[in-house]
Formats: sequence, C-alpha cells, structure tokens
Amino acid sequence: MQTRELFVSAPGKVILHGEHSVVHGKVALAVSLNLRTYLRLQSTSSGEVRINLPNIDTFLSWEITALQPLLAGCKAEQGALKELDADLLKRLREFTGISDDSTDTRSMAVLAFLYMYLAVFADSLASITLSVWSELPTGAGLGSSAAYNVCLSAALLSAKGTISSPLTPQQESARWSKEEMELINRWAFMGEKIIHGNPSGVDNAVGTWGGFLRYHAGNITPLSWVPILRILLTNTKVPRSTKVLVSGVKDKINKFPSVMKPVLESVSAVSCTCEQTLTEMAAQGPSAEHYDILEELIDINQHHLNVMGVGHSSLDTLCRVTLAKGLHSKLTGAGGGGCGITLLRPETDTSVIQSTVEELKACGFDCWETSIGAPGIQQHSSAALSHDILKILNSY
Repeated sequence: MQTRELFVSAPGKVILHGEHSVVHGKVALAVSLNLRTYLRLQSTSSGEVRINLPNIDTFLSWEITALQPLLAGCKAEQGALKELDADLLKRLREFTGISDDSTDTRSMAVLAFLYMYLAVFADSLASITLSVWSELPTGAGLGSSAAYNVCLSAALLSAKGTISSPLTPQQESARWSKEEMELINRWAFMGEKIIHGNPSGVDNAVGTWGGFLRYHAGNITPLSWVPILRILLTNTKVPRSTKVLVSGVKDKINKFPSVMKPVLESVSAVSCTCEQTLTEMAAQGPSAEHYDILEELIDINQHHLNVMGVGHSSLDTLCRVTLAKGLHSKLTGAGGGGCGITLLRPETDTSVIQSTVEELKACGFDCWETSIGAPGIQQHSSAALSHDILKILNSY
C-alpha cells in the first residue's frame, strides 16, 4: 500500500446533443455534469476488504484469505489485466452469489469493485475500506455507474502505487497526468463492461476527462477551452429501458430508411453546429447570439428525438413548462422518460429559475440548478470537501 487515506471525486454526464447517434456512427456531444460521486479509501490492518455504498444500512466485507484463492490462474501483469478476465468474473459471481442476469445496482457495484480490487492488488492483497457517496441518482441516464468506476479506478491505482497521488500539501484538489488518466479511463471502462456488458465508453471518458467530449464512430475526443453552462436538470422519474428504446429506433430506421437516415444526419449536424458554437464562445467570450443559437439547437434536437420515437409525455410537459418561462429544454440520454436539461442564460432572473423549479416539482419531477462542463476525476484533501460530504463519508 502506497497511501493511508485518499479522497477522489468524478462527475456524472449528460448528452448535450446526439442521443442515439452513438450507435449509428454519427456525431454526439457528451458533457460532464457538476453533480459528483465521492469516494474515500483508507488502508487498514483488519485483514478485510470493506465497502460502504450509498443507501445501504450495513457495510459489506470479505476476509482477504477468502478472496486470495479467486486469483488462482489469474493472468496479472504488473498488477493490471489487459483484458476483462471472464474466468475471474465467473469465480466472483459464484463467490458472491450474483447471477449472470442480475441488474441490481448494488450487486453490480460490488462485482465491479471486487474485480478491480483483485486485479489491481493481484500480487499482494491489501486491507482497505472504501466509502462511497453520490449526488447522482442511479438509473437516470446520468452516468452514475461510470462516475463510480472512475473513482474506483483512480483510488485503487493510486493506493497501489500504479499511478501517483498528485495532491501536494499545498493543494486542495489535483489531477493526474494525461498518461495516468488514460490508464484510469481504461480501468473504468473495464468496470463499465462488468456492469453494462457492451458500453460505448462515453460515460467513463466524461467522468475521467470532464468538460465536453465529441463521440464519432467509436472515437472519443475531449474538446478544450469550452465554457461552463448553467442548466436546470430535471428527472421526470419515469422509468425506461435503454435497450428497448435503442431497439425501437433501429426498427424505425429499418422500416423507413429514406425518412430516418436524414433525421440522423440532421442530429449529427446539430452536434457539429453546437460544437462550433461552443468553440466560438470559448475563443470570443459568450454572447447573446451564441445563446440564441444554442436554444434553437436544443429545440431542433428535441423535435428530432420525438420523430425518432424516444419522446414521452413527461418530457413534453418539461418542454411546455420551461418554454412558458422563456427557457428551452430537451431530453438527455435514451429518452422515454428519464432526464431532461434546460439551458439557463447568464441574464436569466433568479425568480424565473425558482418559479420554474417549483412548477416542475409540482409536476412530480425532481429538479436541480447545476452546471455542465465540470472537471473530471480529481483527488482532494479533506479540506476541499464540504462539511456535509465529509460527514457522510466519515459516518459509515
């Protein structure tokens, strides 16, 4: 063990434009959300590995001596696995009793943790306690699992000494080098594979790098020097199945290819135009004209998504309520319910924001004022964390 205690955090994500473009090779823009997952890692001498997860009354722990046999035949190279080890994952499922078809949030979080812990510390298992807390709601399409996996990766790799602990005594928060963050991202992607099976890699990339990212045909490019934008984030709390929604879009494309393919091309063009506008805002400073363009693109993209069949009456309500206040909204993620974002201009009056939030809550929705474009994974000193977050992490 290289460290006694460390704190890390990673942001969630929203899709600004290009929902469902990811699976069709078109351009999508993803952006970090200034709601974060926090993780505290402590080294101990208990001979146990322990994890405290949010909204669970009791901690989970395992004796190191019970975990050690699971590594038999495990191909570790300098404390890291190049590929997802199916045999190790199978042994872990049998050890924990988590079935192959389990989608339970807690079970999958435990599986990802134990896999990464065993792979990182393969040559010498260490006694550690992890405590996790998140501002992100789970199952809402906001990248909560990716933020968790990015935090896990950074904390475990730092504790092992595979990557540095970049924080100096003079700093409250610090980030890793480009090369180290690439390693964090690869490990987080492995955790996402364990939880989701075949993820795109967008969510963990946003959690690692932060800011805005361009996704096109499997290639993820972080955009530099983009502005932080204020938004309202609304969770309609309407459950939806991403798998079913993606399948529905594919069926519609197969049924009406000459109609739907131009729609996808237009969605991709919206993403590219938005990227160009954000670049101009960063270079020239944001103007009223820039915000006008962003609002128009939001409206266009929302209409596209309705045409694609991933809208929902709850999202229509969100758009209607906010438009009556002069604000512009769209869904984010798979659609069919879930979450939506509303752009706030710099001059938007506080009273307008408050009345909008109250009206959306009266519709049965959860609503927060937050921002997009937040930093990615960071290591923190205890002084950098708010009293409330530190109290939660220390209370487990």
